This record gives sequence, C-alpha cells and structure tokens, in this order.
Amino acid sequence: MIIETRHLTKIFNGNGGCRDVTLSVDEGEVFGFLGPNGAGKSTLIKTLVGLCRPSSGEGSVLSRPIGDVNARRSIGYLPELFRFQDYLTPQELLMFHARLYKMDMSDIDGRIDKLLDLCGIGDHKRQQIRTFSKGMQQRLGLASALLPSPKLVFLDEPTSALDPVGRRDVRNIIEVLKNDGVTVFLNSHLLSEVELTCDHVAIIDNGHIIASGSLDELMKKNKKLEIRLGGVDDAALSALKDEGRKVTIHGGILEITIEGESEIPGIVRTIAQNGGNIYEVGTSKTNLEDIFIGMIDEEREGSGSNNRDEL
Repeated sequence: MIIETRHLTKIFNGNGGCRDVTLSVDEGEVFGFLGPNGAGKSTLIKTLVGLCRPSSGEGSVLSRPIGDVNARRSIGYLPELFRFQDYLTPQELLMFHARLYKMDMSDIDGRIDKLLDLCGIGDHKRQQIRTFSKGMQQRLGLASALLPSPKLVFLDEPTSALDPVGRRDVRNIIEVLKNDGVTVFLNSHLLSEVELTCDHVAIIDNGHIIASGSLDELMKKNKKLEIRLGGVDDAALSALKDEGRKVTIHGGILEITIEGESEIPGIVRTIAQNGGNIYEVGTSKTNLEDIFIGMIDEEREGSGSNNRDEL
C-alpha cells in the first residue's frame, strides 16, 4: 500500500481535525477524498505529509512511517492555501524548490521548462509571480508539486481557482501521472471532477470516514428506484418503512434508495400486496453529488449512532 492508516487521529485542543481514520490507497490509483468544509480533509493530508504530528493512531506513506524524511523526498504536495515569494519568476521559484529538495541540478533547467509547459505557463516563466492571476498561481503550485518526480502526489483543491479549461488541463495531467504509475491523493469539493478522475473515494464528515470504496461500488450501492403510482397509498408506504426503506415522494412518484436491482421485485411485491397501483418502475441515474449529499444528510440525521458505512 502507498498509504495506510489505522485509527489515525489528529485533533487540536480537543476540537476539529480528523478522528479514527482507517484507510488504504493502492499504488498507481487516483484516490478522491471528499467532505464538506471543516470536515477534516486538509488536516488528514497535512498529517500524512508530516506537517502535523498525529494525536493517536498510526500510518505509513510509501512504506515508511508518517513524517519519514526519505519518504517525503518522493512526495509532491499542493496545499489548498499557499503563498509564493511573488518577486520571483516561476523559473526562479522552481529552481529554489529544487535546491530545497536537494535534486540533481545537472538537468534541472530542462525539467523546469517541461513542467511549466505541462501546466500551461511556460510562456510566462520569466514573469514575476505578483503579476499572475489566481489560476496561473494554481498552475504554478501544481508544477511545484510535480518538481521532484514524485511517486505520490497530494493535491488539496487543485482546481479551486481554475476555469473549465484549466480544470480539464488538470484532469489531463492527473491522467498522465496515473499512466506513469504515480499515485494521486485528490482532495476536492468539485464532485464532478472527482467523478471524472478517481478510481476510489472516501467521504469524511465531522472528522470521521463515513464511507469508502471504489467509485463503481459507490454508484451501484446508491441507485434510486422510481415507482409511479396511481395514488400514494398509506398502507404501502407504512409497509416499505417497516422494511427499513427510506422513501421520498414527488408528485405520485416514490423514490427509494437501493443497493442493487435484486431488491426491486421485493419492493414491487410489498407495494402491490398493500393496495398500491403501480404504473411504471425504473431506476434513475445517480451522480456522485447526489450520493455525497445523501450520505452527509443521513450521517447528520443519525449523528448519535457510532455506525459507519464501509463499501
């Protein structure tokens, strides 16, 4: 495993942070880490890269303990909030970072030019950073994260300041990294970007992992069944709720979350046996945003429970 944690916890004076995080990330995959603002996403990343000391639990990165100096030489990191010395040019900044990494300087000029071109700012390599837009600074941050030819890259909101063209460019860069065997740990609130790029995801809320698994598993487990009825029958609704079904009603259409299509015959039978007249049955396409919001809402409704979903 490239990343592995066991009950990893980082809290600040008893508040915030991440708690009891157990997850694993395989080599060469793009791993999406999702959660609302303040859920603990950035805290976990800072702990994994060694910027924060864990309060408890344990973990390894690149088969070395969290914070190991040798492992950190093979890690690229783009923080969510960063500031560069704005009197420098991109070329000067990356040269400075190369020295901090103690990289071989014999071919560093060629690598810097290649990265600036890859990230779309090669034509501005001698321009002072203070003249850059937020999007251009974001591209420079990405180039800095890729400078040491990392085996593992942490990207914390890498597309936050980018327009649609910039977001597409970042997706293309992530695809290049994946094809080269680089593992990408992606923290983003743009769920459509995660859906397009990630192999596996984990969802965190209030510091706790509430779901994790492959994107395909997540989609399959959270299908929406839509049933159009001739009239909403109270007996049928009660029977469904007695079975533990979460049912919503929109203008005569029942919407029920199912884990697989094998559940459909039993649901239809329950409705029919309790006087419901069924006119149409189908499944609606579920996107990651629907799943994310549904899980967060469900977690907060049952916040008194210690149960966690593992996909």
